[in-house]
Amino acid sequence: MIDFLKNIDSGWTLFLDRDGVINKRIYDGYVSSIKEFHFLPGVLESLSFFAVIFDKIIVVTNQQGIGKGIMSENQLLDINSYMENMVKQNHGRIDAVYWCPDLVFKPDNCRKPDVKMAEMAKGDFPKIDFSKSIMVGDSKTDMEFADNLGMFKIFVSKENDNVAADLRVSGLLELKKILLKYL
Repeated sequence: MIDFLKNIDSGWTLFLDRDGVINKRIYDGYVSSIKEFHFLPGVLESLSFFAVIFDKIIVVTNQQGIGKGIMSENQLLDINSYMENMVKQNHGRIDAVYWCPDLVFKPDNCRKPDVKMAEMAKGDFPKIDFSKSIMVGDSKTDMEFADNLGMFKIFVSKENDNVAADLRVSGLLELKKILLKYL
C-alpha cells in the first residue's frame, strides 16, 4: 500500500494539517495564542528534511475558532507567522498556509473535506499536481479531503480506528524515518 513512496520526487507536494500534525492539538478548545502553540516532537527536524524532498509544503487547516469569536484572524496570523519563522530557523520551509474560519454548519463553507483550500493553493502554485500530492492529517475529514482530490493519504494516529488511509504514522518524525527507507 505504501509503494507510492518510492515514486516521490521533487515534483511532489506535501499538504499538512496543522493541529495534531505540526503542533499539539487542544481537544475541546483552540490554539488561540503563540503561548498555546507547541510543536510536536520531531516536527521541526522532519520539516527540514521534507523541505529538501518536496517541491511545495502547504498547510491546510480548519480554524473555526475564528468563526466562533474565540480568536481573531490577526491572532491566527500571529500564530502562523510564529510557526513559519520557527520552521525556517530550523532549516525547514512552509510555502503557504491556508485556513478556513467557517463554522461547521455554515452552508458552502471552505472547511476540509471541501477542496477550496487546495484549489487556492493550486491557484497560487499552478504546478501542484494532486495525483503527486500527499495529505498528512489526523482526522477523518483530512483523509476525505485527500480522497476528494485524488491525493495519497497519511493518517497520524496513535490508536487503531476505522479511518481509511494509505499509511498510518504516529507523527511526522515516523514519516521522515519511513521516507528515508524509500528515497
